[in-house]
Amino acid sequence: MKIVIVGAGAIGGWYGGLLAQRGHEVHLVTRRDAAFITANGLTLKTRESSKLVRVASAVTTTLPVGPCDLVIVATKSTANGVLPALLRPVLGPKTILLTLQNGMGNVESLAKIHSSSLIVGGLCFVCINRIAPGVIDAQLAGYVRMAAAQGPSHAPVETCVSLFKDAGVACASDESFDAILWRKLCWNIPFNGLSIAAGGVTTDKILESPVLAERALKLMSEVGAAAAACGHPFNPKHIPSQFEVTATMGAYRPSSLIDYQEGREVEVEGIWGEPLRRGEAAGIAMPELQTLKAEILTKLTLRTA
Repeated sequence: MKIVIVGAGAIGGWYGGLLAQRGHEVHLVTRRDAAFITANGLTLKTRESSKLVRVASAVTTTLPVGPCDLVIVATKSTANGVLPALLRPVLGPKTILLTLQNGMGNVESLAKIHSSSLIVGGLCFVCINRIAPGVIDAQLAGYVRMAAAQGPSHAPVETCVSLFKDAGVACASDESFDAILWRKLCWNIPFNGLSIAAGGVTTDKILESPVLAERALKLMSEVGAAAAACGHPFNPKHIPSQFEVTATMGAYRPSSLIDYQEGREVEVEGIWGEPLRRGEAAGIAMPELQTLKAEILTKLTLRTA
């Protein structure tokens, strides 16, 4: 397939590289690393191996690429405002559009650009970072879950799941994208948020602190209550499993902490704002999430002061 990855940082670079290894025509759109990847290729690292991958092209804009069979959006949700201009040159009438973005509101934003029947929502339960230009490190390859942007699973979902599985990714479909979103937010809300609010700490420090670990549990409980009120209750093992998997990550810097420390815009609305609004609209009080969002906004204000 002809595939373009819009936003080839950690997530986009990792899956773009895996798909390229399987022989697909993969084009990476990245502002920072295009020249480096063109000259040197893309390196995919795990604890066990390091592989150099060549892609069809690495560019800073979609204009040279043209319409594709599959478009994968892996930008931060803070870039949603510029996506219409980026995506239109690579979208055709039958193009599948897959978002691998964190947070709520992304599929709704993409539905303004492309037919919702061709939009697939995907969420990556992983620990993957860009550690240098053109170098992607997967500390925990994890898994990916995909679902239709609206309604039950359909052919585009199964196409994307099949492609990812063929590339060696643990990937499966789900009947509800919102259900996957709430499950992912159960980790993202506490660990991305507390890492910033606590002054720039890694996930191991959150687990080691009785105060922060207790806050994480309260946040997860609020997210679980909101998910249930919205019709997507968690499996009873889900919240405990979030602590168990985090304990295997070591001194991991969540993506929002990296953005905060490197002076980039943080996905406040997608990760904390919109879930808070949806939870409260469903009748769930979320005081711990309200407090956390306020703390993050204060930190961001002080950073730019």
